[in-house]
Amino acid sequence: MEIVGSVFHIWAVFALIAVAIFAFANEQIELEMSSIGVIAALLLLFHFYPLLDQAGNDLLTPTQILAGIADPALITVLSLLVVGQGIVRTGALEQPIRRLVALRRHHPILAIAVVLATVLVISAFMNNTPVVVIFIPLMTALAERLHRSTSTLMIPLSYASILGGMTTLIGSSTNLLVMAAAAQAGQPEIGFFDFTVPGAVLALFGLVYALIVIPRILPDRTSMKGEVIDISGKQFIVQMEVAPDSPLVGEEAVAGQFPSLRNITIRFIQRGEHVLLPPFDGITLKPADAVVFAGTRKSITEAFSDNPQILQGFLEPDSPTAEASVELGGAAQDQTLAEAVVAPASRMIGRALYQISFHYRTRCVVIGIQRRSRMIRTSRMTDIRLEAGDVLLILGNRSDIMRLRNNPDVLLLEWSARELPATALAWRARFIFGAVVVCAATGLLPIVVAAVCGAVAMVASGCLNIYQASRAIDRRILLLIGAALGLGAAMQATGGASYLAHGVLSVMAGAGPPVILSAFFLLVAIFTNILSNNATAVLFTPIGISIARELGVDPMIFVFAVIFAANCSFATPMGYQTNLLVMGPGHYKFADFFKAGAPLVLLLWIIFSLFAPFYYGLM
Repeated sequence: MEIVGSVFHIWAVFALIAVAIFAFANEQIELEMSSIGVIAALLLLFHFYPLLDQAGNDLLTPTQILAGIADPALITVLSLLVVGQGIVRTGALEQPIRRLVALRRHHPILAIAVVLATVLVISAFMNNTPVVVIFIPLMTALAERLHRSTSTLMIPLSYASILGGMTTLIGSSTNLLVMAAAAQAGQPEIGFFDFTVPGAVLALFGLVYALIVIPRILPDRTSMKGEVIDISGKQFIVQMEVAPDSPLVGEEAVAGQFPSLRNITIRFIQRGEHVLLPPFDGITLKPADAVVFAGTRKSITEAFSDNPQILQGFLEPDSPTAEASVELGGAAQDQTLAEAVVAPASRMIGRALYQISFHYRTRCVVIGIQRRSRMIRTSRMTDIRLEAGDVLLILGNRSDIMRLRNNPDVLLLEWSARELPATALAWRARFIFGAVVVCAATGLLPIVVAAVCGAVAMVASGCLNIYQASRAIDRRILLLIGAALGLGAAMQATGGASYLAHGVLSVMAGAGPPVILSAFFLLVAIFTNILSNNATAVLFTPIGISIARELGVDPMIFVFAVIFAANCSFATPMGYQTNLLVMGPGHYKFADFFKAGAPLVLLLWIIFSLFAPFYYGLM
């Protein structure tokens, strides 16, 4: 009876895994529901049909099934997401990235290589999702400089971040989950740089492929890119008064442009009763100058991010927002830019900005005006009489911006609400991030302790507030990893992992460890593109350990193979989150990822099959 019961449990778990794979891959089923359903099914299965040993002890209790949700590796992943959000929120990488932009002026091809290499290195120490978010605008700028479609650069950007993630323990959530699954199976804890050498070899070959091959095989969708630029390039009319403590005071125009207002077209400058018209060569800005200019949402945001003090030029001295802005750090952290449309029956129609007292009634300030039907021609922005359909660029605290939902005069475009980077706090974020990496890499603190402390420090230092930190935690990751770890525990406890290992070895009877390791890598790499990198990593780790034990080799070799193969999520857009991020900006189809990613998966498989046996002494 015991054997029959064990066989039943094994096949029941296999059936549940098959259902989970189908549910995870099915886009019509919410990932959260699939994950919760898998966890519930495991709890029900082992409640009504418990797995008992000879003494009658329960080998798989609800506590063990649910242990994945509180696993240190999962806590580490979530904490690192918060730390990464602090880096993005404060713009801590903005200045180093801007230095890379300078390369594109004289060496654009070299700039692409440097940017992708930089992405690879940063992704080794930081969650790669925010890294890709930060670098997408830069790659777009490089594509424009080279007169190429963004479709030739966005997939290489995603792939570079994935390749960097396979070189250190914290480079990817996949790596941390493999460590958790390996520890669950009784293996020693993986060190920070334990697999860096083979990971770096794979990453190097992958980067060369991304630089040389991918741009040549991806389609050039320049027409689609042009449409997007036309739509997103509409300009707002902005009027700004130069405050006495503004960084613009004393700034002289160079070739008709002021350095702090790059990519912005200055219409004119009103100085007292005099109007200064372009060209502005030799003109130096003074306090109380009213600068009227036209700029896109992106160029205006970049100007504010570079010099947050410029915001003082839009705030009235007695407004609540101005009082909060006296201290730069607080202002930079709380300010949000959003767009709102003047409603058809709005009381604002036909009235100028100075007549509507917008900031007194809403605690928000109108930064710019955009009229979609035609170009606005006026002497001052405050003199523009509003029309229905005008788009207002609004600055304010997030809570005040969200209150505009109930304002009958404007229709808030909620998708447009973006918080301004708190650049004044960037040095704090860099210090905290560096401390987390150093403590984890040197072993001064366990990785989970360093990550949790880093997340707490991001909030305590003001780099993030509780709301921003909570948004960084993806509940899909939490539930998916919890379900995958639960399935992994069930496979381990029922003997399903050993059963599959025996099956693999029987199919490859007579083959040596190098051949079996190579075949195992390819199998995991295929599944990671069908399922997901995290679920694949957790499910195949116990199988790899069982195969290694049957072969009599170090199980950690197969554990590292799972790390590398599970990170080979190149052939499908749903294989990895960064692939989904670049799908829109690059205007990709599903086939584009397969065309570019499938050869890369095969390339890394061949490199691993040739390098790993020599490196690990299996020959």
